[in-house]
Amino acid sequence: MDHFQAVFDRFAPRAQAFFAGKLCDAFAFDNDAGRGYLHILRQGRLRVARDGQDDLDLDQPSIILLPRRTPHIFTPDAAGADLVCATIDMGGNAGNPIALALPDMLVLPIAEMTTLGPTIDLLLDEGLAGRDGRQVALDRLFEYLLVQVIRHIVGSSRVSTGMLAALAEPALARAISAMHAEPGRGWTLDDLADLAGMSRTNFAGSFRVVVGATPIDYLTRWRITVAQTLMRQDRPIKAIASAVGYDSPAAFSRTFTRIVGVPPRAWLANEGARLVSKGASGLI
Repeated sequence: MDHFQAVFDRFAPRAQAFFAGKLCDAFAFDNDAGRGYLHILRQGRLRVARDGQDDLDLDQPSIILLPRRTPHIFTPDAAGADLVCATIDMGGNAGNPIALALPDMLVLPIAEMTTLGPTIDLLLDEGLAGRDGRQVALDRLFEYLLVQVIRHIVGSSRVSTGMLAALAEPALARAISAMHAEPGRGWTLDDLADLAGMSRTNFAGSFRVVVGATPIDYLTRWRITVAQTLMRQDRPIKAIASAVGYDSPAAFSRTFTRIVGVPPRAWLANEGARLVSKGASGLI
């Protein structure tokens, strides 16, 4: 089973490279569009500063992942730091559970991730060369690197709680991936426990400890997230309700309002106004 596929089908990661070279002076990274960043420190020493956090000094080749908008400042030493950088959009603002499960920043020494070596070499080569199609090649390579990084995070248990931590445990991964793949199915706690190969009690307890929510609460929130993506596509509410497992639009509306705080149509109107506002300011 591909544990990422159902989520990536709805929230495909996107990247846009914007810098490749030597950073010689302090630089503040921020963007009003709410995107995150993926940086590769190829060589040099770098100080990373974030509001409310202790500064971090890096002196070895590393990947620096900030999955959502997190303003930060890079300060290289006098010799400068070789970097390749991209903005990323993992759909965190739209509820992508992978993006939401990641911490605000992860620093991963490249030496620990030998399987990423060929991708990083290609990125660095493209970044420093001036060949035709460079931008497209860099963007697609960064997207591939992002998938590889998430694989590494799950496989190495770099996060101890949340959805990604559950994917590192085969029993829980089977259940949570099934929910992602079939949000419209009438899942019961017994169904999910059977998929996990656990008793109902053990499954419910383990899921809540690792994920931080009950299985049914997680399923409900995923259903609402899927519904929101369908609403942005102008699908009829009746069809959406059925697609995410509700017998009627009224039942769907009640759950949506409880989770989101406003009824579906009010949310959709607010979402439309937000997108118009962002478009007018050139941020999408």
